[in-house]
Amino acid sequence: MQEEPILNRVAQSKIITFNLEDYYPKGRRILLDIKDWLFEGIILKEKEFRAALAEHDWALYQDAFVALYCSSDATVPGWAYMLIATKLEPYASKVVQGDLEQLETLLYQSVIESLDVSEFKDRLVIIKGCSNRPVPPNAYLLITQKLQPVVKSLMYGEACSSVPLFKKK
Repeated sequence: MQEEPILNRVAQSKIITFNLEDYYPKGRRILLDIKDWLFEGIILKEKEFRAALAEHDWALYQDAFVALYCSSDATVPGWAYMLIATKLEPYASKVVQGDLEQLETLLYQSVIESLDVSEFKDRLVIIKGCSNRPVPPNAYLLITQKLQPVVKSLMYGEACSSVPLFKKK
């Protein structure tokens, strides 16, 4: 009796897997805590703050993605973050006020907004769920919004166990 060959239906399907990890912006991520430039970690004294910024080596942030935050309960005026941004501008690739997840979201937002999705027109697409890099949850929402108007069907997960999200009528 001749055995039938085992077919890999997933490999033969017309489903395209979209992996957000493939669009991960390369570069160092730096979380910069401004607390150390505040008096006793909680009070911003303008003169001392400006002096500390003037002495800092901003070249350390060359080509890096920088997230500015304050780990103490200090009330930091908006201009303080703006002033730091002016110091980082010649060096850093991107500067945000917030944590690393907010930084990653902003980086992915830039990538997704400029993405040409015409190759996915009327196709069956799965947005891959697992990744080895820090893909923020908002990136999944952003790519869903970008792909939905062009795809025939949108799913989430893996080809062997996907969750349907959208199907064009």
